[in-house]
Amino acid sequence: MTIIEKAHELGEMIKKSAEMEALNACEKAQQEDADAQQLIADFNIKRLNLAREIQSGKLTEEEAIKKNNEAFAEMVEKSESIKNYVDAKKKFDDMVNGVNNVINVYIMGEQHGCTHDCSTCGGCH
Repeated sequence: MTIIEKAHELGEMIKKSAEMEALNACEKAQQEDADAQQLIADFNIKRLNLAREIQSGKLTEEEAIKKNNEAFAEMVEKSESIKNYVDAKKKFDDMVNGVNNVINVYIMGEQHGCTHDCSTCGGCH
């Protein structure tokens, strides 16, 4: 079996993972939630306004990042479907990062800062 074939196999496994299934279900629920969609639209407008304020010099980039993060947290707090999606996305991303860490360990050898506690990085075995 070639490396590319193994990559396809890994991709299929990730696609069928519990994390991916949960992410897809939460995304669908969020898309079907009219209130969540309005919150997302409002958040995107806030982001555009923050970008304009940076360009005009009314805000520093750091101030805009802080305001963006606050607006995002507020949006998540107001919608259960957005919160569920964000949580599912984090779990999926953590799983994919763990897979990448394992691959990197095998390619590069033991990573710096390895705690030998697989729960901290996704493991190496």
